[in-house]
Amino acid sequence: MKVVFLEDVPNVAEAGEMKEVADGYGRNFLIPRKLAVLADARAAGILEAQLKKRARLQAETEAEMRELAGQLEGREVILKARSGAKGQLYGSITNADIADELEKSAGVVVDKKKIELTEPVRKVGSYDIDIRLSGNIIPKIKLTIVEEEEKKEEGKEKKEKKESKVGETKEKVTEEKEEAKKEEGKEKKESKAKKAKEKVTEKKKEAKKEEVEEKKESKAKKAKKKVTEKKKEAEGKEETA
Repeated sequence: MKVVFLEDVPNVAEAGEMKEVADGYGRNFLIPRKLAVLADARAAGILEAQLKKRARLQAETEAEMRELAGQLEGREVILKARSGAKGQLYGSITNADIADELEKSAGVVVDKKKIELTEPVRKVGSYDIDIRLSGNIIPKIKLTIVEEEEKKEEGKEKKEKKESKVGETKEKVTEEKEEAKKEEGKEKKESKAKKAKEKVTEKKKEAKKEEVEEKKESKAKKAKKKVTEKKKEAEGKEETA
C-alpha cells in the first residue's frame, strides 16, 4: 500500500514523503498512530494541514530556543570543587553538574545532553562550553572551576571549635579538680578543728574531774582533821578529871 507520511519515522521516511509500505505495517502501525495516511484524494489536504501545524510548532519552538539562547549567551557558571596539586580535581565536573548549576543560579532549565562537553572537566580553570539547543542555535557559556576554599575554611572552623571545646572541657575538669581539692582541704581543716575542739573538751572534762577529786580529798582531810582534834580534846578532858 502507498502512504503519505505525516511525521518523520526514523530509518523509514520523513514527513511529506510518499512511499510504498507493507499493508500490515501501514494498517497496524503507521495509520493508527497517525504517522501516515493512505495516499488518496484526501491525503493531500491532511498532509498540508499537518505540515502547517508542524511548521507553526517548529516556529514556536525556535522562538523559545532563541529566547533561551539569549539568556545563556555569555553567562558564567562558577562551580566549586575540591582540588589537589596543580589544580587537579578530586573527581570531575560533568554536563549534569553544569545543568544543575544553571538551574540553581539562573533558573534556566537545559537538557544536559545539549551541553557539549567532550569529556568531564578535571582541572581548575575557565572553559568555553557550547550548548546546542537546535541545529543552528548554539549559545556559548563560560564555565569557571574554582578551588573549594569555603569547605577548607569550614573544616578549619570546625577543627578550631572542636579544639576550643576540648580546651573548655579541660578547663572545666581542672576547675572541678581544684574545687574538689579545696573542698577536701576545707573538710580536713574542719575535721582537724573538730578534733582539736574535742581534745579541749576532753581536757576540760579531765580538769573538772581532777578538781572534783581534789575537793573530795580536801573535804576528807578536813573531816579527818576534825575527828583527830575532837579525839585530842576528849583525851585532854579525861586527863584533867
